Amino acid sequence: MAKALLLDLSGVLYDGDVLLPGALEAVRRVQGSDLEVRFITNTSQKTRVDLLAHLRGFGFSVEEPQLFTAVDAARQWLQQRDLRPFCLVHENIRGEFDDFEQDDPNAVLIADAADGFSYANLNRAFQLCLEGAPLLGVGYNRYFKSGGEVLMDVGAFIVAVEFAAGIKATIVGKPSPEFFHQVLASTSASAEHALMVGDDVFGDVEGALNAGLPACLVRTGKYRPGDEARIDGDFALVDSVAEAVELALAAA
Repeated sequence: MAKALLLDLSGVLYDGDVLLPGALEAVRRVQGSDLEVRFITNTSQKTRVDLLAHLRGFGFSVEEPQLFTAVDAARQWLQQRDLRPFCLVHENIRGEFDDFEQDDPNAVLIADAADGFSYANLNRAFQLCLEGAPLLGVGYNRYFKSGGEVLMDVGAFIVAVEFAAGIKATIVGKPSPEFFHQVLASTSASAEHALMVGDDVFGDVEGALNAGLPACLVRTGKYRPGDEARIDGDFALVDSVAEAVELALAAA
């Protein structure tokens, strides 16, 4: 029996500034049911405030506690350990870390820095990690889609620093099981009674399965033909979030 629905944002509800067909109506329908809805994302080029405004601009009704981001999880991880991060992040979210002491950094945070992924910045991250600083990443996403264009995501840059420094990063967003469990903790549902819906077969679907959640892959956003054969495990495959909502409601 389904009690909660976890929805990825980009590629599931919208693509850049374009609302995906049927997404608004599907979300409104499930919000009118008994299912608890949560919106989760690894997106790290927008602040939490901007993401909420983006969603509401499409007409989605999203309360602040319903939104879970990898950037929030990174902030929490750093705060709990009282660390001074070297923030290799997008300029749009740099202000999210202004309350951290960043002189003489003793940790490295890598998010989607876009043009900030210069050799100098990546080399600085490598040097700090080589000296023992922990490496924190928002996700292992390989690529994302925006405005019809497929773009490299943060995962490749995290792996580069891992390889050079001979360490492993702590991932705080998807596909980390802890991230999924943090979202579930805000609901009354256990893992087996929640459904994760996403367009990333690795971060969304495989991550959810490894965390004990049923999952559904949508053929929108970054989905590419054959993605469903790239991982093991049983999961649903549908053409849109509207179909995914139908599955969740049928199981409620």
